[in-house]
Amino acid sequence: MNAPLAAPAFRTGRPRIIIVGAGPGGLAAAIILAAQGAQVTIIEKDSVVGGRTRTLATPEGYRFDLGPTFFLYPRVISEIFESVGARLEEEVRLMRVDPLYRLVFEGAGRIDASAEPERMEAEIARLCPADAAGFRPFLAENRAKLAAFRPALEKPFDSVLRFLHPEMVRALPLLRPHSTVDRDLARHFRHPLVRLAFSFQTKYLGMSPFRCPSLFTILSFLEYEHGIWHIEGGCGAISEAMARVAERLGVELRLGTTVERIAFEGRRARGVEAGGRRHPAEAVIVNADFAHAMPGLVPEALRPRWNDRKIAGARYSCSTFMLYLGIEGDCPTLAHHTVMLSRGYARNIRQLETGILPDEPSLYLHNPSLLDRSMAPPGHSALYLLVPVPNLRDARRQGGLDWEEEAPRFRRLVLDRLAQLGLGDIEPRIRYERMVTPQDWRDRYAVGHGATFNLSHDLGQMLCFRPQNRFAGAEGVYLVGGGTHPGSGLPVIYEGARITARLLAQDLGLRPGATPQPLGGLSPALQATPSA
Repeated sequence: MNAPLAAPAFRTGRPRIIIVGAGPGGLAAAIILAAQGAQVTIIEKDSVVGGRTRTLATPEGYRFDLGPTFFLYPRVISEIFESVGARLEEEVRLMRVDPLYRLVFEGAGRIDASAEPERMEAEIARLCPADAAGFRPFLAENRAKLAAFRPALEKPFDSVLRFLHPEMVRALPLLRPHSTVDRDLARHFRHPLVRLAFSFQTKYLGMSPFRCPSLFTILSFLEYEHGIWHIEGGCGAISEAMARVAERLGVELRLGTTVERIAFEGRRARGVEAGGRRHPAEAVIVNADFAHAMPGLVPEALRPRWNDRKIAGARYSCSTFMLYLGIEGDCPTLAHHTVMLSRGYARNIRQLETGILPDEPSLYLHNPSLLDRSMAPPGHSALYLLVPVPNLRDARRQGGLDWEEEAPRFRRLVLDRLAQLGLGDIEPRIRYERMVTPQDWRDRYAVGHGATFNLSHDLGQMLCFRPQNRFAGAEGVYLVGGGTHPGSGLPVIYEGARITARLLAQDLGLRPGATPQPLGGLSPALQATPSA
């Protein structure tokens, strides 16, 4: 385990901290540390903040989320804002989405998911009447599971000895670590499509419900317990709000500047080299994609747990094929969020895991103009289409995918599949189009192997087996982001930022920040009605 960083004896005044990358975790850490008296600089290679949580705005007036399209469990970011004297609902407008999403089971019906128990039970009964009785027990069990596991999500987990902590010992019977999401759900729901309705969310981690650890049944639980939210103007608005709060706290944002490497004296980080010069600092937080950035930023000798061979051999999530479409006219037959699950879903998953491009892919379609007219010009719609595909490394096992050659054919395939959602042929209505392939995720957005959801979340890459917030081997280097403990997904990344900031503040002797309010302390505007 890496020893805590002792505050350098030569330092006077406010400690200098550099954050590499202005993604959600970097912005959150900057807010917390600046409020505690640190002199914080964020250096970001792009000209905008947010990383994958940004909004793409076109000259034609369309707006698209680049990555995340909805906001889940706003408690954590709300607490971060309140701890520095800001209020989330004064910075952005959150809009509750109802129904949560529409699930279309190819050739087998649909469910309009609802956070209201009676409505959701009725929806489940459309597929399997006997399974409706399992919904409330599912909620109750996962409410207890989340409460039991929260300590592991809110604290460092840098040693296997943490498994012996009384908190973890008490939690293990609920977590059932050797079961999968699908098997765990079978205790509540008999019908495979009903189980799929509560397990497709493992795709948020880029994983299969048939392999993903059973802990992650909490993903769908969070949706039903705390709701799904749309941020007016797109999810990038939360990144922009965080940047505003950060700047009010004195954080310096340097956009359009690439960090080439972290500067070391021996094993200790002393700053970064960026934009042709050295920027000194007492500590460096890396908020860049772990697999892409760490081999270049930190010498291999200072990465004993994550040397080049370990990073290359790690297990990564799937990638995504994206279409951002500006459409003339409305799309009234669509929900705000629509998920179409292939009739051969299990086969689809096996293709992804073995590096084969699906021939009947599942897909996700976002239609934000239904709720938020700022996302498209009057009389138009902004559609976001996401299709899970193999990451570049897994695809190489099958000889690789040439996306320049493959993209036109695959685009036609997924547009044809949209017809099953009642859209018909939308080609004549397209007024704007942008495509992002796995190769673009790697080359344009610096995502290792194009693995959009980062390191896989299997048991061998969770908790103490995941890259740690205080990076082992290199003193004064800290991590935050989806590739770091506790994992990916916006609420979890924000929680990871709190862990990282807390460790760094302790190591540099910063004054403690304000104590976050306990669970349930959201403002009335953000408080969800419990689904009991």
